[in-house]
Amino acid sequence: MKREIKKIVEIPEEVEVKIEGNFFNVKGPLGEIKSNIKFKKNILVEKKDKKIEVYCKKTSKKEKKIMGTIVSRIENMTQGVMKKYLYKLEICSVHFPITVKIEGDNFVIKNFIGENKDRVLKVLSGVEVEIKGNIIEVTSIDKERAGRMAAEIENITKIRGYDRRIFQDGIWIIKKEKGRKHRKQG
Repeated sequence: MKREIKKIVEIPEEVEVKIEGNFFNVKGPLGEIKSNIKFKKNILVEKKDKKIEVYCKKTSKKEKKIMGTIVSRIENMTQGVMKKYLYKLEICSVHFPITVKIEGDNFVIKNFIGENKDRVLKVLSGVEVEIKGNIIEVTSIDKERAGRMAAEIENITKIRGYDRRIFQDGIWIIKKEKGRKHRKQG
């Protein structure tokens, strides 16, 4: 059964949001995030005072999921410009000592499982990567970029063809900073 659904996102006082079609521009104390969120034409997104309303008259299951995604992305952007998202990764080297460093805008892993060739990742724009001993901190105001960078670092050190219980070498995500608020539904 299709029914009318309205979801509301509260915008904090120090955050400014502009909506032009599918383009969202969120400005806050820590910076600015621009995003293109694609959605169907029968889903309406309107800004009223310090609230964003996501509305659909005859909502199917798919449209309800799309509305939830729109609301989550807007909430993530408004929270990110006030407080950066943090991902912590731990370097585990059981068999060979791994050397990790930042060279320019590249993340370099040397001597992984005794390899002579370096593993190199380009650090995404808007993302900061810090190495503190055997802990790597990935921070950004954009949750998607911070999460993608942390996942790419973890994936570049995945070992295939070996028993994971014995060969535990790699870089693993150990902490994701979360901060979701409950949504209002109308």
